[in-house]
Parts: sequence; structure tokens; C-alpha cells
Amino acid sequence: MFVSDWMTKRVFTVSPDDSISDAARLLKEKGIKHIPVVKGEKIRGILSDRDIKEYVPSKATSLDVYELHYLLSKTRVREVMKSDVITVSPDIPIEEAAMIMYDNCIGCLPVVDRKRLAGIISDRDIFRVLVDITGIRHGGHRISSIIEDKPGSIKVLADIIRKHGFSLQSILTSYEGAGAGYRNVVIRTKNKGNFRALKEELEGDYGKIEIIKG
Repeated sequence: MFVSDWMTKRVFTVSPDDSISDAARLLKEKGIKHIPVVKGEKIRGILSDRDIKEYVPSKATSLDVYELHYLLSKTRVREVMKSDVITVSPDIPIEEAAMIMYDNCIGCLPVVDRKRLAGIISDRDIFRVLVDITGIRHGGHRISSIIEDKPGSIKVLADIIRKHGFSLQSILTSYEGAGAGYRNVVIRTKNKGNFRALKEELEGDYGKIEIIKG
């Protein structure tokens, strides 16, 4: 899965010369948190609702509401936007985009293809990816365990699940907190099978296993 598969292709933008009040109105009307700043088809910066909120308090203490509205109508986007923008290309893996966002504490990444804005990928899109790849919307039993990190160990667990009539909906693994020589695995099942027999065999074969019945 790549950024191009999950990014929002219809991107609302503003110009560096637009007013902050117009940008704020667009953010609110479209229900979005970030808006790329574009001029001549090239991205010049990015503006977020947080940037606007952080800008306003510094001006609001000595101004009444009418003066504040006037100020925002006269303030240009270029004065508030972040000009140091991290971008990605459409063909990078979605997990790499998620890592970039996490490592840089940012909520979105403009997607640039051939120096032109092609889309935007946000934290909400990343949440959508997680929901999709886990298959949680489709139900099923959730089986999690710490298993030995050796060839075939996941297959052994998966074969037990299939033996009792279940299919596999998703498999996720991680080494975080598992200890040397072990790994975490989370399997979500689909279809109907013999849950009682599956539970008994898994609890007998695996010392530490958690099963959430779907």
C-alpha cells in the first residue's frame, strides 16, 4: 500500500496573499485542519487551524472583537504559514509516511509529484489505514500472543486457527516489548468455526495468549 492509495486527491488550497480570515473560513467550512499554501502550482507553505489559534491570542489581548476581525482580514497567509514544509511523493509506502509524521510531530504531509501538489495525507488517513488493515469493522475473533521468533512460528499458530474452521482476516506482528528471541503477533479471524475447541487448544499450547471473541 502506497501513499497514492490513501491520500486525499481533492485538496483545498490558499495563496500566500490570501487573508487569514479567508483561510480560517475555508478550514471551518470544509472541516479540515491543514491547508497547503500554493502559488504557481508549487507549494509554498502549509497553514493549520493550530497556527491560526496560536497567532490570534498574541494579538487578542489588547484588541476588541471588531479590531481583531479587521486585523485577521488584513493579515496575509504568508505571515502565519509554516514555510518549511515536509512533503512526500505518491509512491512511498504508507507506513513510511506515517513514520515521517510521527517522527516530526506533524498532522499531515502534502503529496508532491513532479513538483506539483498531487494530494495530501493526514493523520486521519493513517487511522483509516489502521482500521482497514486490521479488519476490525468486519468483526471476527482477535487472538494475540507472544511467540518464538523462528521460521514457521506464525504458520503454526495460523494452522491451528484454520484447523478449527476459521479463515485469517489479518496478521500483525511487532517486536516491541516481546523480549529477545520472541515477537508479538495479533491475528484476527473471519468466518464461523469451533470457537470452544480453538480456545482450548490455543490455551493449552501457548502459555500467554489473549482471545477476544468477536
